[in-house]
Amino acid sequence: MRRSKPTKVKRAVSSPAGPRSNGGSLAEGKRVLAIEARAVQTLIDRLDDRFGKAVDLLFNCTGKVVVSGMGKSGLVGQKIAATMASTGTPAFFLHPAEGIHGDLGMVGRADVLIAISNSGETQEILALLPYVERMGITVVSMTGRMNSTLAKHSDVALDVSVSEEACPMGLAPTASTTATLAMGDALAVALLQKRGFKQEDFAQFHPGGTLGRRLLVRVKDLMHAGEELPRVEESVAGTAAMLEMTAKKLGMTTVVDAAGKLAGIITDGDLRRFIQRGGDFTKATAGELASRNPKSIGPEDLAARAVEMMERYSITTLVVTEGDRKIVGVVHLHDLLKNGIV
Repeated sequence: MRRSKPTKVKRAVSSPAGPRSNGGSLAEGKRVLAIEARAVQTLIDRLDDRFGKAVDLLFNCTGKVVVSGMGKSGLVGQKIAATMASTGTPAFFLHPAEGIHGDLGMVGRADVLIAISNSGETQEILALLPYVERMGITVVSMTGRMNSTLAKHSDVALDVSVSEEACPMGLAPTASTTATLAMGDALAVALLQKRGFKQEDFAQFHPGGTLGRRLLVRVKDLMHAGEELPRVEESVAGTAAMLEMTAKKLGMTTVVDAAGKLAGIITDGDLRRFIQRGGDFTKATAGELASRNPKSIGPEDLAARAVEMMERYSITTLVVTEGDRKIVGVVHLHDLLKNGIV
């Protein structure tokens, strides 16, 4: 008896998304961004004296700023606390559920609490209120309902309500979290300005990574000095200058006058241009080969400024000088690249 062959089932192959679906995604993306942009824009019109009072309370806090929120509000709160901590306002995030199970021991009488709840009725946040009231802790709230329990029990309540969420079902916190985050940034920056927080202060809190290097590393930390510094007197032969350039491997040499002060520099490009003009560098002096008035920088200047100067003038080296044209070193673009300054 011959067995029948199994019927082959053809599987549907989904075709890649075409221009129509891409257009739909693009339109949806624009719709979301427009809603969230409006959510932030409306905060500007609602900002009033309560914002100024909140900034004053946070500025005059002699303890720490404690930020607390549940769920997505908690994630926003973590970012707000981190921004404040990095810009001169001592702050940390307290998970409200952990708080009512022992972590309230981290909160002191001199602290200020920033409580975040869009509804203003989040049970874990409300559970913190009896404790902070007994301790006399100031409460600044950020809520979307100004008649909520949280707002009524706050020293200052900031209105972060939105007319609609970007989520089409109105369920996922989207525009509301964006508005809350923006309000937190406004508080942090207002405090930064009020404290007179400067770039140098910012650098102290960001010693790691590219940002830290750009804000902390100075020219003196990367420059070639001492025996590594290429240097010839302007009276020596051009061949001596070329040998110095070759020995120090920086593609240039500084040229000094009789008093030992900076008179100019010679680069590989200077030698090529001199030869193209028909000159014989074996018969020329270093002074005749040198480019006068080279760009220079101070040893205490930030290395990031050296990068900016090199980009502006399309050069790869800067002479490091002090006082009246006293040469203390040379900094090369390669050193800046190697150390992550660029």
